[in-house]
Amino acid sequence: MPTVRPPAVAGMFYPADPRELAQEVQAFLHEAQSSPLRPKALIAPHAGYIYSGAIAASAYAALKDIAPRIRRVVLLGPTHRVAVHGLALPEAEAFDTPLGRVKLDAGAMRAIAHLPQVVVSDAVHALEHSLEVQLPFLQSVLSDFMLVPLAVGMATADEVAEVLETLWGGDETLIVVSSDLSHYLPYAAAQSVDGGTTDDIVKLRQPISHEQACGGTPINGLIVAARKHHLRPHLLDLRNSGDTAGARDRVVGYAAFAFTEEEDHVSH
Repeated sequence: MPTVRPPAVAGMFYPADPRELAQEVQAFLHEAQSSPLRPKALIAPHAGYIYSGAIAASAYAALKDIAPRIRRVVLLGPTHRVAVHGLALPEAEAFDTPLGRVKLDAGAMRAIAHLPQVVVSDAVHALEHSLEVQLPFLQSVLSDFMLVPLAVGMATADEVAEVLETLWGGDETLIVVSSDLSHYLPYAAAQSVDGGTTDDIVKLRQPISHEQACGGTPINGLIVAARKHHLRPHLLDLRNSGDTAGARDRVVGYAAFAFTEEEDHVSH
């Protein structure tokens, strides 16, 4: 039997009931206004679905035209519970969600295991929500894929970019970075800060600080890789918890981005 990471935040960040979860994700995807692109990479938020599900759906809806060809997802998110130096892979061979089992890509994981910034730790992954909350969206949009889950701790942009480079692949590989934006600012201040952050990302300017985005480290690595591969970022959605389900005195910012090859949508 494969060793499996069970869901840690089902029933908290998203519904634990499979039917309810599937219906909720499909409703978010149906309502998403995102135009289908051909993304190589996405940035999507990772709060509870009531807060950020609609914004995450804007990223995943962009995959509509290319979903059948995606076979591997390299998923990076920041660590919230356990500090770690580098990028942590799990020892597990699969991740479970209420929607089923996601197999991990053992070959891809072996391909990066020799890098000094890559470590292996089930403890880092056990309670981490930043990767887990993306999985039901991926399971709903993609038909048959394997996962490379990387919990990103203390690392440089170049260290993250080196891992991405090793796993870059072709059309079959999608990169997803999980990140929220500013945390606990008043509504207007958050809009101002998040507007500046999204402008930096669209213009491929880094570093993005952890005050700007909790996933600043993997975002910075993606920006380095995007520059090298001539990817073009598109801002798909920008809102905060005050727009979706929360009070406006202390909000969390959320954005969705798609990164496409530059020859795509030249007139965009």
